[in-house]
Amino acid sequence: MDLIIPSAGLIFWQLFGFLALLFILIKFAWKPILATLAEREASIDGALKAAEQARNEMANLKAENEKLLQEARLERDTILKKAQDASAKMIEEAKTEAGKQGALMIENAKAVIETEKKAALAEVKTQVAMLTLEVTEKLLRKNLSDEKAQSALVDEFIKDLKLN
Repeated sequence: MDLIIPSAGLIFWQLFGFLALLFILIKFAWKPILATLAEREASIDGALKAAEQARNEMANLKAENEKLLQEARLERDTILKKAQDASAKMIEEAKTEAGKQGALMIENAKAVIETEKKAALAEVKTQVAMLTLEVTEKLLRKNLSDEKAQSALVDEFIKDLKLN
């Protein structure tokens, strides 16, 4: 049973050693250990606060980036709309101008055609007048030459009139 229950001297010396160790630890090691723990706790708190601040800054930056991105999208849409409007306006102006040019070309062509037509008619009239004069001249010469020829000519004219 000696092994299970220790003697009073053993208990005294163990208690004395424990108290001596406790005194030495309190005197020399306790304050530096507590200071180190307090410093570590302050360091961890500082890191947590810095992390929270960084998280808040990241959230603010993200919100600001989203806002800038939205503004950029709106500006892009505005620019695209303006470009499309300008393009449509330019196309419409080009169509209008092309229509005006086409109408002007048609009018010019009609005027040229009318001028050519009048010139051709004038030429035809001139030629008809010349032919008429030549025929008249020949008729007058033939008519004045003799009476027999005059009656033959009248007969010929009558045949031509009946044929037509």
